[in-house]
Amino acid sequence: MSLKAYRNKRDFERTREPSGAPRGRSKRPIFVVQLHHARQRHFDFRLQVGNVLKSWAVPKGPSMDPSVKRLAVEVEDHPLDYADFEGDIPEGNYGAGHVECFDRGLWSTETDPQAQLRKGHLDFTLDGDRLKGHWHLVRSHRKERQPSWFLIKAKDAFAGDFEADDMLEGSSPQQHKRAPVKTKAKTPAGRKKTAVGSNSRPSPALVKRQPKETIDAGFFAPELTQWRAEVPKGDDWLHEIKWDGYRILTAVADGEVKAWSRNALPWSDRIPDVVAAVRQLGLKSARLDGELVVLVDGRSDFGALQKTLSGQAQASLTYVLFDLIHLHGHDLSALPLLERKRLLEQILERAPKGTAQHLRYSAHVVGNAEAMLDMVHKSRLEGVVSKRTASPYRPGRTGDWLKIKRLDSDEFAVVGYTTAKGQRQGFGSLLLGRPSAGGGWDFAGRVGTGFTDAQLSQIAKQLAGHVRKTPTVHAPTIDPLLRGAHWVIPNVVAEVYYRGLGGNGLLRQPSLKTLRPDKSVDDLRDADRAAPAPKAAPSSHAMPDFTSAVAITHPDRKVFPDQGITKLEVAEYYASIMDWFLPGVVERPLSVLRCPEGLVSECFFQKHLTRGLSHVGTISLKEGSGRKQAYLYPSDADSIIELVQFGSLEFHPWGATIDDPDHATQVVFDLDPGDGVAWSHIVSAAQRVRKLLAQLSLTSFVRTTGGKGLHVVLPLHPAAPWDVAKDFSRGFADTLAQMHPEQFVAVAGKAKRPGRIYIDYLRNSRGATSVASYSLRARPGAPVAVPLRWEELGRLGSGAAFDLRTTPKRLARLRGDPWEAFDATRQDLDEVAERLARIG
Repeated sequence: MSLKAYRNKRDFERTREPSGAPRGRSKRPIFVVQLHHARQRHFDFRLQVGNVLKSWAVPKGPSMDPSVKRLAVEVEDHPLDYADFEGDIPEGNYGAGHVECFDRGLWSTETDPQAQLRKGHLDFTLDGDRLKGHWHLVRSHRKERQPSWFLIKAKDAFAGDFEADDMLEGSSPQQHKRAPVKTKAKTPAGRKKTAVGSNSRPSPALVKRQPKETIDAGFFAPELTQWRAEVPKGDDWLHEIKWDGYRILTAVADGEVKAWSRNALPWSDRIPDVVAAVRQLGLKSARLDGELVVLVDGRSDFGALQKTLSGQAQASLTYVLFDLIHLHGHDLSALPLLERKRLLEQILERAPKGTAQHLRYSAHVVGNAEAMLDMVHKSRLEGVVSKRTASPYRPGRTGDWLKIKRLDSDEFAVVGYTTAKGQRQGFGSLLLGRPSAGGGWDFAGRVGTGFTDAQLSQIAKQLAGHVRKTPTVHAPTIDPLLRGAHWVIPNVVAEVYYRGLGGNGLLRQPSLKTLRPDKSVDDLRDADRAAPAPKAAPSSHAMPDFTSAVAITHPDRKVFPDQGITKLEVAEYYASIMDWFLPGVVERPLSVLRCPEGLVSECFFQKHLTRGLSHVGTISLKEGSGRKQAYLYPSDADSIIELVQFGSLEFHPWGATIDDPDHATQVVFDLDPGDGVAWSHIVSAAQRVRKLLAQLSLTSFVRTTGGKGLHVVLPLHPAAPWDVAKDFSRGFADTLAQMHPEQFVAVAGKAKRPGRIYIDYLRNSRGATSVASYSLRARPGAPVAVPLRWEELGRLGSGAAFDLRTTPKRLARLRGDPWEAFDATRQDLDEVAERLARIG
């Protein structure tokens, strides 16, 4: 694809048409249709493919009638910025005449568009203001100077007996009065047909009995799930499919629709097609909760979703809705979940037909936990989300919503074992093999959990008589733990639970289910011949459980030698708390403290890209010198595990996101005690900071730092320019030090700090960082920075009260997030400045 022909035909000193200067590729591919009043009036139909607009001249314009084939003559590729061009091309220039926009939007297709175009048939979907639904471009077999195609509307909910000129006169596919083309689509069983465009009015009496509530289209805090190993039993639970995508919250108010991520990041501009579909529901006001996915063969495919959002693929996006929290001016959050879902289903049943392309109801079953889990297993879906049927909608991790990821199980031959270490008896882990297509055994991974003490002893004795010096599997050196392995002649069969396969074909998160004395290794070969081998899962993403495709090398390296904590245990720690940790760091520029050899050697901070990182994102940011550098940022769980693989222990994010690095989303006051300051005085100081902030109508949150001090953190919504955040924090710190000079100091010099607490405000400037919630600290004892409820503060003994081993246990006991109101807190530093100015 080249713009050479486009440029050769134009003199850019005589026409305002764009010259096609290099421009970054739009993440979601666009389309535009331009009405061109040239020598012969026609419509120009343009689709973004790569970095250009593939273009066709359509003399009569697009037709919404599937029986009509519109001639589309292929013309030269146009630059992307031509999509914004409107106005006159002067006489004497190529294409002289007036150009105006007829329609524009996004387009999608399920497979590679360039490959389809080469084959002569492009099957695609349009999401514009006028043109929507499924379409075809089919190449003519006639040999002409310019290739001819036919633009054809497919039979779907948007089809009808009307033309482009009808739409120019004010009619639209949704408004046109002529009879729509009949299709073979059937109304789902149990659903009533509803006129397109009708507003939903589900159970008005029930809605009107709920408290009145006035909302805007802003962010609202979501209810979150807690991880559980098993699906809960009983009819007081309902079970939904666990969709593998991005959580999206949608708010509707006064005709405005806005989409938000679970971390309060605006998403409307990234998914305008989904936002438009929600707008078509005709809701006066609403709050909707759901998951953004790409469906491939009926299953959500996270890799396809990521590629579509980044522009690498062009699949259609689906918003799977599972909760309704507000409707038509009434707060529904106190209604039982089953009632809220019933209202949501009624809305979607009555929705305009065309919205089904992007909106889907998340169905559920009540009770029947085992049947639901069996269906998930058979369909190889992501897992199950179980919710209490009578529960209200409450922000944070309340324990009313649980997620249970699907566990596969299979049988493997035991081909070796590793030596037991520490207090463990028998062996460290069993090495597993699966039948190789060429004979022998392929290494499948190792399992070291799920054993009882009795099994450890029994299996060790069972294997002792079968040891041999050479490996009994092909190419086992892919795992560094196998260098000191003890190999055995395959004779024992183990059945193992696991969460899919990594990109290298090894088991993810395996745990022992049982030994199978009733089966021999020959049975495995017979079964292997009867069934295809399992496919490795794509390694391009990972959800917050430890299903990372990133291999951990040197897993036995002692990172915290005083505790005997290994590199693998560090990775397992971050994996186990990923749901809690990731929201505070995802898509934020980041500095990491790397200790590649553990605490026994040098540690150093890193904020720029280094060779070898493939899962971690980068963003080009201007530094103080004016030069741009590639900064790191984590995009998902694999990013975190990859940084751990590179020796990262501490994570220090910016107080801003990559989408808006010039505005602070939080202010952090670091209370750093000097020598001789008792812990009780630090607690008192934090409470004093909280009280003074409250006098400014500012809500604050507290966390331990994993060291001597505490952080008091202010969420900001809207985000504040960095100079505003820094000026406020500096002024607050100076005021506090002047009011209580015996307790606080606001200057960094250590000479002035003995017996007092330095209130560090310098973390509130562009490029500064502070340690993330739930981050480890590179200090003896493996302490962790942990968010607290204010009322918990007095019960702690130090700022390092939690560590790598106790933090996951704390989180498992919690019924809710101590900072559950953090994202929902609305406070504006500009308003604080105005109040202070009035007081002054």
